[in-house]
Amino acid sequence: MASLGRATVGKLLPNIKKADNISLAIANGENLAHGRGLTAEKVQEVLGFGVDYFTSGDHVFRIPKFAGDIDSLPVLRPANWPQGTPGKGHTILDLGKEGKILLVNLLGITNINGPTENPFYTIDNILQEFEKENFRAILVDFHAEVTSEARAFGFYVDGRVTAVFGTHSHVPTADAQVLPKGTAYITDVGMVGAKDSVLGVEPQIIIDRFTKVPGEKFEWVESGSSVFNSVLLEIDSKGEVASFERVDRELRDIANG
Repeated sequence: MASLGRATVGKLLPNIKKADNISLAIANGENLAHGRGLTAEKVQEVLGFGVDYFTSGDHVFRIPKFAGDIDSLPVLRPANWPQGTPGKGHTILDLGKEGKILLVNLLGITNINGPTENPFYTIDNILQEFEKENFRAILVDFHAEVTSEARAFGFYVDGRVTAVFGTHSHVPTADAQVLPKGTAYITDVGMVGAKDSVLGVEPQIIIDRFTKVPGEKFEWVESGSSVFNSVLLEIDSKGEVASFERVDRELRDIANG
């Protein structure tokens, strides 16, 4: 997300929430600070723009200090990381008259480094833990490198959770759909950040990584056009998906309004 992404959220999210009467705004924040990782300061900044809760992924502790801050902030880390990892992998959000939401954060295991447990078994354990709870919705951020793993996970939990939001690739997919048993699913929501970039990074740096050795340090695009990729989920009074669609916006040059 970096500074351009955070500014884009500030410009667009308040109006989107108001126009669509949105009760809960969730964002994957693992690249919130300097394009990779989080800090308490940046979390608080974007909470002020209307994000209610953050999920994350494999970069959540890229800035080591955040491991000591995460427990005091509305941020999840992957639930399928080892016991003893700072933070929590799921939480219950109480929306009052609108009911309670179970929010779960999971990390894929294909082409992902680290001691990550199988997310399929992890979601089974979490759902069993809360099988007697009456949630309005169960929402899962599935942070995966490989699209086939994300698709398989969606069908695996179809009918058992309300929605699966894929994240990680930063590239928005066109497969927002309601699966056969009623679960809303998308392989990747996308990103908020620089439009003319490679996942937020200056394009020439990434080109050089493919054509030269060694590559340069990442530099984030902090000006120019930006994109706001998101999805809008509507849940009816029975806890069923009423509608599910992409909501994508673009700002031409945020520096010039």
